[in-house]
Amino acid sequence: MPTILHVKSSPRGNESYSTRAAEAFLASFLAARKGWQAETLDLFNASIPEFRAPEAKAKYAVMSGKAPEGEAERAWKPVIDTVNHFKSAAAYVVSAPMWNFGIPYRLKDYLDVVVQPGLTFSFSAQTGYTGLVTGRPVVLVLARGGAYGSGTGAEAYDHQAGYLRTVFGFMGFTDIRTVLVEPTLHRGPEGAAAALDKAIAELRALAADPGLVKG
Repeated sequence: MPTILHVKSSPRGNESYSTRAAEAFLASFLAARKGWQAETLDLFNASIPEFRAPEAKAKYAVMSGKAPEGEAERAWKPVIDTVNHFKSAAAYVVSAPMWNFGIPYRLKDYLDVVVQPGLTFSFSAQTGYTGLVTGRPVVLVLARGGAYGSGTGAEAYDHQAGYLRTVFGFMGFTDIRTVLVEPTLHRGPEGAAAALDKAIAELRALAADPGLVKG
């Protein structure tokens, strides 16, 4: 049974615009597809491996074409388990608020564990970097208090959407859809509700698109 993995990175529960929008997408996605299941990885409650000196030593061993040994090998196993869990999904939705113009630290921690040589990307002197997670879509559901899109004059402050598209592209994703919930602060409660409704309508239409996933 194929799984769509929801990587949730807000700690605010039902008060989170990104979470509410992503959950609406998932409900429509599952309603449109028999045989699929959804799994939510709540990053503020999940156990994410630490990435310290032993893990870094293992990473650089792998990048040098060597096998990690001793403490580094033991530290590398939880990283491999986390990456294998990530790669077991057939589709993804990542929900994230903008924090200080970027992403929440728990999402950055998770991506720093998941993006690893030999697991989600490879490198050779002849071909450079190659992403290893291919043939599946990811939907980025991003909430922000302000507006940062083209023509706003605030584009340079957006280190949320661009970073996520870059890091998923680096891992091999080519089908990356982005839906924004914005602004959630600058136009008051009515403006926030309208932004959420607009994003949910866009997400429901995307969820029903038969071309989003194969099969």
